[in-house]
Amino acid sequence: MPNNKIIQALVANHIVSLSLDHPFRYASGILAPIYTDFRLTISYPELRDRIASGLADLIRQHYPDATVIGGVATAGIPHAAWVAEKLGLPLIYVRSKPKDHGANKQIEGCLTETDHVVLIDDLISTGGSVLQAVAAVREAGYRVAGVAAIYTYQFPDADQNFAAAKTPLVPLLTYTDVIHQAYAAGQLTPAQHAYLATWHRDPWAWTHQEADHAD
Repeated sequence: MPNNKIIQALVANHIVSLSLDHPFRYASGILAPIYTDFRLTISYPELRDRIASGLADLIRQHYPDATVIGGVATAGIPHAAWVAEKLGLPLIYVRSKPKDHGANKQIEGCLTETDHVVLIDDLISTGGSVLQAVAAVREAGYRVAGVAAIYTYQFPDADQNFAAAKTPLVPLLTYTDVIHQAYAAGQLTPAQHAYLATWHRDPWAWTHQEADHAD
């Protein structure tokens, strides 16, 4: 797969981290044996360039009418800038909320009523933050063609939320991609791979089970 080198770099540089004995807790409350910190990708020039090229290819394929690339604050902004450069398109970014001074802008950059915006975020769990950005752009009177993301956990909540918002999502990498390719490359043992697959089948049930063990 063309994304093999990206996945290998994510694991090798601990952007994807495992902790099977002491799970991570996500903002949603889910406990997990895996944690991804895609903010670290900006420090690796070759990796971030591969990611930008992959996202640009996705946008050419799935959003051929895109006229503007938008970054979702904060983690999506640098990746959106690199993708916009590769595509030769204008860049905007969307704050999590309007500024409380000046012009009180939430959207920075120039848009017109005929533009088709593709928003970029680093990772998708439930999709809450990027869909807030989608709503902000639409409420300002502009069109959002869809979302492109580096990575999605493939949680059912995200599928439901994007469907409800009538917004397509195209990810460069999925959770399944990452654990399967890391296993194939020898970066995960068979036991680790099975453990991660078990968690992903029902992370909330896994969370409750781990919480019971902690008690």
